[in-house]
Amino acid sequence: MRTVWTFHSASQIVFGQNAVGHIGEIATRLKAKKALIVTDTILEKAGLLERVRQPLVAAGLNVAAFTGGEPEPSMKAGIACYEMAKTFQPDVLVGLGGGSNMDLAKLAAVLLKHGGTPRDYVGDDKIPGPIFPLISIPTTAGTGSEVSAATVVTDTENHIKVGILSNYLRSAAAVVDPLMTLSCPPKVTADSGIDALTHAIEAYTAVDNADFPLPEGERTVYQGKHPMGDMCAEKAITLVGKYLRRAVKDGKDIEAREGMALAAILAGLAFSNVGVALVHAMEYPVGGAVHCSHGAGNGLLLPYVMRFNVSAKVKAFADIATLLGENVAGLSERAAADRAIAAVERLRNDIGVPQRLRDIGVRPEQLRALAEKAVGIKRILRVNPRSVSVDEVEAIFKDAY
Repeated sequence: MRTVWTFHSASQIVFGQNAVGHIGEIATRLKAKKALIVTDTILEKAGLLERVRQPLVAAGLNVAAFTGGEPEPSMKAGIACYEMAKTFQPDVLVGLGGGSNMDLAKLAAVLLKHGGTPRDYVGDDKIPGPIFPLISIPTTAGTGSEVSAATVVTDTENHIKVGILSNYLRSAAAVVDPLMTLSCPPKVTADSGIDALTHAIEAYTAVDNADFPLPEGERTVYQGKHPMGDMCAEKAITLVGKYLRRAVKDGKDIEAREGMALAAILAGLAFSNVGVALVHAMEYPVGGAVHCSHGAGNGLLLPYVMRFNVSAKVKAFADIATLLGENVAGLSERAAADRAIAAVERLRNDIGVPQRLRDIGVRPEQLRALAEKAVGIKRILRVNPRSVSVDEVEAIFKDAY
């Protein structure tokens, strides 16, 4: 039985409008003279790369950019970033973008410091020590990668997304500037925002820390549900319920963008200490098979998994209904819990997240194999409040189909 929990974050969080203007000072404090920005051509064309480059140059740094970032990045892209970094020899990496670019920068930071190949680090706690200095700047509000202990990359050979988990992966600084998200398109805003909600709900309904089933001799960054995780998750759920629809409807709504940026950080802090669970275990093989965005896959699956898990965490689900702004006065705890699931379904539908697996290209004959792959991801399934079999996962997939 576990009775002790811990809480980890990025070494520093800098939050607020125009926070990106502080990046030169942050890099200087890290004693950096050369910086490599890890991003993609879309953000370069949008002018966001230049907004980060300017304060770094003004602080006297020599700056180069790797613009080979891609959605749901492959291990191959991580190696390409690493190869460029080896040539340029920076003192700091700057991950600029959504979770994909920040995760790419994390992977390069691991390889720069410890060598080897991406597969050497897949799984829990395989990184032997601190990584190369890393600053993360999100341009979406959802993944929480700027503060998390995870990087997710696609293993294209095996058609599955894989996770690298280590508290060493947390950034030296997370610079969160809501103004950097203003150009984020509605679909990306929706997918990212529902991802943040998934992180918060999975952390809030996780197996309790005292009951977390960690086998003897194994280490993990995840610990199960605990009070600090609950505090972060509760606020994140409230913020998503209040601001996500507004951010999708009007990308220039500064208040909504700021609310969602904070929600993403808090959800990232919650899940990266407590854990993610069955939704993520099911999304990894789905995303690997049909190449949907991680957020869209999570958002699609979230209410179906909530329906499976509700019996194990009725009070937590009832609390989620209240946090999302539902009026549960006079309802039983179970009825309130069901109201939470309905609220998530309405939110998902209102912002245009796909509702069925068939909508994203999954075929019926794939469901059994997807279930088998999902059940194999033990490191996150042990966070789930209910144990689950291949048959049960397949049944959830069929329900979602």
